[in-house]
Amino acid sequence: MEDDNKLAYFFFGLGVGLAVGFLFAPHSGANTREYLKTKAGEGKDYLRQRGEELKESATDLVERSKSAVTRQKEQLAAALEAGKHAYREAVAKPGTADVESNA
Repeated sequence: MEDDNKLAYFFFGLGVGLAVGFLFAPHSGANTREYLKTKAGEGKDYLRQRGEELKESATDLVERSKSAVTRQKEQLAAALEAGKHAYREAVAKPGTADVESNA
């Protein structure tokens, strides 16, 4: 509940700050609007560019993760198969009854 109040106060303060800033702006209304429009466009372009960079980075990370998981899966399968093979060889040898009873 306290966080909700903090957020409400933040937005209230932001609104008051914007209103005061517009009232005491050093430029005329038309110039201020043009400046804000230009800066908003720059901000939009920046956010679009950063979004694309983040998307590419996330895609690269997902691909590397998939590759690592596939590699680990293959290594685990090979180790499991080698273990099975070693067990079969040990069981197949005569005089290795102890190995069979321990397994």
